[in-house]
Amino acid sequence: METKKTAFVLIDPFNDFLAEGGKLWEQTKTTVTESNMIANLQQLLSLSRAKGIKVIYAPHHHTTINDYQQWKFLSPSHLGSKNLMLFEKGSWGAEFHPDLAPQEGDLVAQNHWTASGFANTDLDFLLKQHDIDSVIIAGMRANTCIDSTARYAVELGYHVTLVSDGIAAFAWEEVNAVTGITFPNYGHSLKTTAELIKVISI
Repeated sequence: METKKTAFVLIDPFNDFLAEGGKLWEQTKTTVTESNMIANLQQLLSLSRAKGIKVIYAPHHHTTINDYQQWKFLSPSHLGSKNLMLFEKGSWGAEFHPDLAPQEGDLVAQNHWTASGFANTDLDFLLKQHDIDSVIIAGMRANTCIDSTARYAVELGYHVTLVSDGIAAFAWEEVNAVTGITFPNYGHSLKTTAELIKVISI
């Protein structure tokens, strides 16, 4: 792995997903805690920064009351954004989890409205401006934003690595569908945190 041409892309590490009291914590806590996801991501973020891998955050749109009310076609996955006000603008739930917050030198892409971190954002622009060829993808939620962003990255010509224990969802079936079925059919590399640390540390 050529670290100077690699970016660690962290998707939606929000309190609503990852912290007790978050609006989706009851749905996500099983896969988040059993995978040791937050500690894994802390290790990878720290190592990436130390090794010169660019860290880029790809956050979801911060919702306000009227954002999705007039959408012509609203997918079932965004009914939560509409009805629960997920990642509500100005709220604690829309803040990055304190253990996974950006640091000086990290980049934060424009917020995505639906699943892909690339669609209608500057993520591809940021990667190209920093001469990135390969992306490591982790965060939330496995079968929506993670899968969509990883697919889009492949379509745009990036080499894509997915961190199998750096993603979570509402149930293990959702995570396993991505790591066991979908990603292996289009992605390039599927690694655990321990495996990726060995690769980066070389």
